[in-house]
Amino acid sequence: MSNIVKRQSRNRKLKQKPIGLLLVILAWSLAMGWLLALATHAQGATPSSEVGTVDVVPAQYQLGQEVYIENCSTCHIALPPAVLPTQTWKNLLEDTQHYGTQLKPLVDPPRILVWRYITAFSRVQLQDEQTPYRVNSSRYFKALHPKVKLPNPVEIGSCVSCHPSAADFNFRRLTPEWENSQ
Repeated sequence: MSNIVKRQSRNRKLKQKPIGLLLVILAWSLAMGWLLALATHAQGATPSSEVGTVDVVPAQYQLGQEVYIENCSTCHIALPPAVLPTQTWKNLLEDTQHYGTQLKPLVDPPRILVWRYITAFSRVQLQDEQTPYRVNSSRYFKALHPKVKLPNPVEIGSCVSCHPSAADFNFRRLTPEWENSQ
């Protein structure tokens, strides 16, 4: 009889081990998930609602974005590169006559920083497409604003009327009227 009792005792212990192992794995997974969540939050992972720009800008392009905004927003709202094709931006960076105003061209290294940022976030131009020089001529700008009746010409006040934080390069924040239109 004692052998039967020992065998039953051993069988119970074997049956309890998988449950114990599963509990250890579950506890380990929860702890690792919690630590990863803390680490991600601590590194400044910003929710998309707080990003402001159209795209989240990786660290290697952030200085280029800052130089771009610093230079362009002194006269007008700096537009996200995505609203125009790369060729338009290239023309704008090379042209000292900027919409009727004589500009001092950017020189290297700031020019290279801005160019890398713009090329990373601007759009490709189709081969048969004419290079747009104004935003209201850009198919990308029109695609980003499908329900908007755009004035001709599109002016700074036009952007701010729907994007109240556009002067701060925040195009995600919309007026309540447009926030609810989607």
